[in-house]
Amino acid sequence: MKEVILVTGASSGFGLLSARALAQAGHTVYASMRETTGRNAPRVAEVEAYAKELGVDLRTVELDVSSDPSVTAGVTKIIADNGRLDVIVHNAGHMVFGPAEAFTPEQYAELYDINVLSTQRINRVALPQLRKQGRGLLVWVSSSSTRGGTPPFLAPYFAAKAAMDSLAVSYASEVARWGVETSIVVPGAFTKGTNHFAHSGTPADKGVVAAYESGPYAGVADQALKGLAALEPADADASAVAIAIADVVNAPFGKRPYRVFVDPSQDGAEEVFRIGDRMRREMFRNIGLKDLLAPHING
Repeated sequence: MKEVILVTGASSGFGLLSARALAQAGHTVYASMRETTGRNAPRVAEVEAYAKELGVDLRTVELDVSSDPSVTAGVTKIIADNGRLDVIVHNAGHMVFGPAEAFTPEQYAELYDINVLSTQRINRVALPQLRKQGRGLLVWVSSSSTRGGTPPFLAPYFAAKAAMDSLAVSYASEVARWGVETSIVVPGAFTKGTNHFAHSGTPADKGVVAAYESGPYAGVADQALKGLAALEPADADASAVAIAIADVVNAPFGKRPYRVFVDPSQDGAEEVFRIGDRMRREMFRNIGLKDLLAPHING
C-alpha cells in the first residue's frame, strides 16, 4: 500500500537515508528540513535530482521542528497536497558531548526541545488527520542509550532520548483505538555514516570543561569516543536503520513490530527493553486494558 510519509530531520543521517529507502519502496515521502531556501538549498536540489534519477516520489518540505508555526505550515501543506497523511517518522534530533555539569540548564532545555518537544509539535498537528482517517503509523527513532550502556559525557542527549522513548511508549496505548499504530526503532551508536558525532554540540561552560580535562577525568572523553568507535563492527552501516524503518512501514497493518533493534555493537539495550516492554504488557492486562496493546482497525 502506498503511504504518504513525513520524515523529520531528513537533511542528513538516518532521516535522509530513511526518506530515500521509503521512496524507493514506492511511497510518497516528504523529507523535512529547515532553511530549504538557505543553507539546506543544496540538499533540496540533491533530493530533487535523486528523485528524478530514480523515478521516485521523494519531496522536501520546509519544517523546523522547534517552531510551532513552521510545523503547522509543513504538515498542513502535506495534507493539502495529498488529502491524507499516513506515517510520521519522528527522527529529528541533535547530540551533544561533554561533562554533564558543563552544560547550562538552557542547553539542556534546548536539546530537550529538539529531541522531545519536536515530536509533540508534530503529533498535535498530524494526529487529528490520522485519527480522522482511522488508520496511521507513528515511527519513533529512539536510541539504545536509553536502556543500554551509557558511556560518560553524553548525559543531556541520553536524558532527552530516554524522554522521547518514554513519550512514544505512552502514545502507543493512547492512539491504538484510533487505528494509529506505533513502532519504536532503536539504533545503536553508529559513529560512521551519520553526522551525529561529527556535528555534536559542546558545553557552554568552558571553565568546567577545563577542570574535567585537566583533573582526574583527563583523557576520559577521548577514551569514551575511541571506545565507542572500537565497539562498532567494521561493516556497520547506518543504512541498516533506514532499511529497518522501511520494513516497518511496508509491513501489513496490525503486524508491525512494537520495537525494532538495529545495534551492531550489542550494548545490552535489547535485553533491558524486553523486560520493560513485558512489564508494560502485564500492567495493561492487569488493569483490564489489554486491547490498547494493539492498534484497532477502523473504517
